[in-house]
Amino acid sequence: MARILIIDDERSIRNTLKDILEYEKHEVEIAATGEEGLEHLRNNGFDLVFLDVKMPGLDGIEVLQEATRTHPEMPVVMISGHGNIDTAVDAIKKGAFDFLEKPLDLNRILVTVRNATDKCKLLQETRMLRKQLSPTYEMVGNSVAINQVKEFIQKVAATDARVLITGSNGTGKELVARQLHELSSRAASHFVEVNCAAIPSELIESELFGHEKGAFTTAIKQRKGKFEQADGGTIFLDEIGDMSLSAQAKVLRVLQENKITRVGGDKDIDVSVRVIAATNKNLLNEIEAGNFREDLYHRLSVIVIKVPSLNERTEDIPLLVNHFLTQLCTELGVARKNISVEAMAELQEHQWRGNIRELKNVVERLIILSGPEISLADVKMFATASFG
Repeated sequence: MARILIIDDERSIRNTLKDILEYEKHEVEIAATGEEGLEHLRNNGFDLVFLDVKMPGLDGIEVLQEATRTHPEMPVVMISGHGNIDTAVDAIKKGAFDFLEKPLDLNRILVTVRNATDKCKLLQETRMLRKQLSPTYEMVGNSVAINQVKEFIQKVAATDARVLITGSNGTGKELVARQLHELSSRAASHFVEVNCAAIPSELIESELFGHEKGAFTTAIKQRKGKFEQADGGTIFLDEIGDMSLSAQAKVLRVLQENKITRVGGDKDIDVSVRVIAATNKNLLNEIEAGNFREDLYHRLSVIVIKVPSLNERTEDIPLLVNHFLTQLCTELGVARKNISVEAMAELQEHQWRGNIRELKNVVERLIILSGPEISLADVKMFATASFG
């Protein structure tokens, strides 16, 4: 069964298509205008859209362009009573899955639905296979604390809800953001990361929104910003608590209007971007101190995911250590090393101020400096430099 949206200004076409598809056990919504159709797309998820070419207001080609921009993997089938080769070619070039002429043929409709839904299933299977073959962003651990985070991700990823990820440095906030993107309908599009703490305040607006040629002394050519680069995908604003108030105001506008303006420009540019932010700061304290906008905080924190520190999930340390041993030995080109029970217990007893990042660095040091098996003596001798 598929969720299908029909957008057509002719009531008879809408109702006929709806009856046919519901008889085939599909779930169907209808819209009489392009504007109404886009509203349905913003608020609901669909597997397939039937879209009329000629409609009052927004025509089908305009709706098609917006739909394929915001839902790049969703098949859109164009239908028209004035079909010609040029119109069909134009629609296909702009992202349509197929083009049907009125009066609609029952068999052709059913074949098109089957082909479109098969394509969706294939894309989903391909995405899952890609994740299995590329475990770069695998979330390792079975503790209660990390399983709660995994459950949040599973519930939230399929939506376009904005997410604020909190937690100390080194806990894996970027990993959570990557998982949210990879499990979303935007996974085929870009994941663009911005480290707000690493960009000077005078450059952050150009970095985020781009600039026009001549906007400032070194702007020798037009440049797209991170929001434009992430159009159709996800932007991850890491360490957003370090963003300047001026840039915060402009990010707020993007969240409210889905538009950006390049530095030195006066043209509004539409963007469809899922925003995920992260911080190691207490933003409520930053609001009290006048360093962070309260209205932006509420826009960003539709869903808040707190990533636990490593000290809150010490039962995951053996899994993490063995994961890093396999990964790092492969990267370093050495035989996979084992670790003794006593050495593992010593690592579990440590207070990890640097969290998983610190643990990974320690494991790499032990691989390089220890013998074939990492012993308790190795941990005490070679890991203490990190422990302080």
